[in-house]
Order: sequence, then structure tokens, then C-alpha cells
Amino acid sequence: MVWGPDYVEVDDLAEFVRIKGVADIPDDTTDDAQLALAIAAASRAIDRHCRRQFGVVAAPEARRYTVRWRGSYLVADIDDLMTTTGLLVGGLVVASPEFLPLNAAAEGKPWTTLEVADSAVDDRGRVEVTALWGWTTVPPSVVEACLLQASRVFARRGSPFGVAGSPADGSEIRLLAKVDPDVAVSLEPFRRKARPR
Repeated sequence: MVWGPDYVEVDDLAEFVRIKGVADIPDDTTDDAQLALAIAAASRAIDRHCRRQFGVVAAPEARRYTVRWRGSYLVADIDDLMTTTGLLVGGLVVASPEFLPLNAAAEGKPWTTLEVADSAVDDRGRVEVTALWGWTTVPPSVVEACLLQASRVFARRGSPFGVAGSPADGSEIRLLAKVDPDVAVSLEPFRRKARPR
């Protein structure tokens, strides 16, 4: 997996929208390019909605964060992190780093805050953290949300004025300029309050 990946494959979406994989429909690659674009657009919409992405960097990389006081501890709000592989704080290996939320790993969620030793903070109140940033796997709710959102994006090409359905049948709906409401519900547990700085 990479940083900022597409959360589903073209064949997954083709099957979801009943273009491929259905008994009476032969495999068809005619729409693959459009499906790929819909997946990319849906994946980035999910990232914006959640204020995070669900991939992982290829190798540990250094990032800088502003440190703040939280009670009597110095902490830094960090990008999502699920493994301590390659972890350096202030250029040093930390024997037992203290990450928050405390039970994140047990719940299959990333750490988003790191307690920082005063000695690791530079004179501008920042700390450099090197880590293998990101999620080790894409959560199933994100995959399902991507399928639903991508199917909306794909169907949008048949409604260039932003309206789907038929006024004569009473099924006319305005297509929203945000993620689908059901997608938003599925993604709510994954939304960050803010991006780290």
C-alpha cells in the first residue's frame, strides 16, 4: 500500500455497479478508465472528509510537529501511526514511546498523539519524528464507503447538470457537492478533529 492510495480496485467497483462479475454480464473493460477516475475522486473525497488518508508511506520518513503542553506532559499531535518500525523522536530511538490514544493498537486504530521528552524539542517548540506513517490496512468501512461514493461519481456522468432521476416519476434528486450521507455516517468514527501541525 502507498500513501494516499485508491481504496478499491477497478474490478471491485465494476462488480459493485454490476458491470463485471454478474452471471449474465460478460467481463467488460470499456468503462475501466472512467471507473479508475471515479475511484480516485472518491478516495480523495474520503481523505478530505476524514482529514486523514488510509495508506502508508513506503519507508520511514521524518516529519516535524509543534509541541504543546497537555497537563504536565509535552505532546505532539502527529499523523496517523500504527507501527513503531523505524521510529525516531528528535533523531533518537525511544525505548518505550508513549502514544495516545492508549488503546488505539488494540482497537485497530492509529496513534495520533505522542508524548515528547523536553530534550527532543528544538528551540522553536517543534519535534522531528521519523516513522512509517499511515495505516497498515484500510478499514472495511472505508472500503465500503469508497465503493458507494465512487459509484455515485461514476453515475454522475449520466447527469451533467447535477440532477439524477426523473421529475415525471417523482424520483428527481439533486446530487450533493459532498460525500454521500450514508458514506458520511460510515466514515464518522474515522474523522479527525483537525490535521496535525
